[in-house]
Amino acid sequence: MRSIKHFFNNSESNNPNETIGLCLSGGGALGFAHIGVLQALHDYRIFPQIISGTSMGSIIGSLYAAGYTPAQMIKFIDEGKLYRVTKLMTFQPAFWKAGLTSQAAIMSLINDLIPNNSFEKLEKPMHICVSNLTTGKYEIIEHSNKLDMWIGASCSIPGIFNGMKINDMTYVDGGLLNNFPAQPLREKCSVIIGSDVIPHSSVMKNQKSRDTLLSSLRVGIHQNSLPGREMCDYLIEPKAIEKFHEFSFENFQSIYHYGYKATVQFIADNPEILRLQQPIQPD
Repeated sequence: MRSIKHFFNNSESNNPNETIGLCLSGGGALGFAHIGVLQALHDYRIFPQIISGTSMGSIIGSLYAAGYTPAQMIKFIDEGKLYRVTKLMTFQPAFWKAGLTSQAAIMSLINDLIPNNSFEKLEKPMHICVSNLTTGKYEIIEHSNKLDMWIGASCSIPGIFNGMKINDMTYVDGGLLNNFPAQPLREKCSVIIGSDVIPHSSVMKNQKSRDTLLSSLRVGIHQNSLPGREMCDYLIEPKAIEKFHEFSFENFQSIYHYGYKATVQFIADNPEILRLQQPIQPD
């Protein structure tokens, strides 16, 4: 993360020429904290203009890019829309059960909420990170009329979802190779705000088979997130959600509130971010 000195040397207050990017990590149920982060930013009149996300971050980011407010997203959860879909990501590894879960429900949700199904028709530019198993590299998708398919691919957790076949390539969860895709924002944005919901420092205490696997995955995710994290000017990490895990979907309300509180505290601790405030939300 760039130094605080950078901000005081470039502190034009309310500069209309600032382009604010927002990077949203993957994290399963922990990704509900992103909605809290967005709500707090909105409450302080900070409105990101360009979005990038992986996995759960690609869902939340795409809804935001389509024009939905954080309050509307929470309403979707209360109505069961987001919850029913994300609840599919229960911990049932494919090698323990015959068959894999389809991304059809996720794609159906996106088609319902974003019917134009196109990156180009979103209100804000959106970048989705996916892992290409055919090439062994991650890709950033920003142009396509198959938004639902790319979100489905970015959320294809290995062992829970089938890989997505697109253009003769096999794609899985973007978090496998880049869980924090800030890279496409650096050249387009003057300021990058990051929301990383994966607890990089915590080791689960119970160490059941699920917990051991999740702790192990977090080590790898932390490593592939480092380049993107270093690109952020402001990095928000809701530490309080460490008590939950990536499959704690039933705790979505608490996770949301912890994301909100962490952002409010972050702004209090880093008041220079208020230079990004705008008088009203831009059209």
